[in-house]
Amino acid sequence: MTIDRVALQASWNRTHGHLKAAREHLTGLPGIDLPATLEFLQHNELGLAFYCLIDLGDDLDPPLSFWQHLDQAAREMRLYSEALHKPHLTAADLCRRHLAAATEHE
Repeated sequence: MTIDRVALQASWNRTHGHLKAAREHLTGLPGIDLPATLEFLQHNELGLAFYCLIDLGDDLDPPLSFWQHLDQAAREMRLYSEALHKPHLTAADLCRRHLAAATEHE
């Protein structure tokens, strides 16, 4: 099986961009610890950055665009298809629930 490294890098760049954009929605909020998410992004740990942002967003009421960026990141990382094979609630499931709720409020 041949890996298309150009496509893989492009997907990584899109994912990184969505995670960074979601993170920016939380920047400056009091009591929010964001250094871990920045460290994950800097070390190419996109999955860990995603899970951390989901956890932070779950405790807040971020805008719809926060959840939209995380939704796009989850799609790039193919987390939704992975979630179908797990019996417990995953971060991807939580992202979908918050995205649906935030969409209803808009």
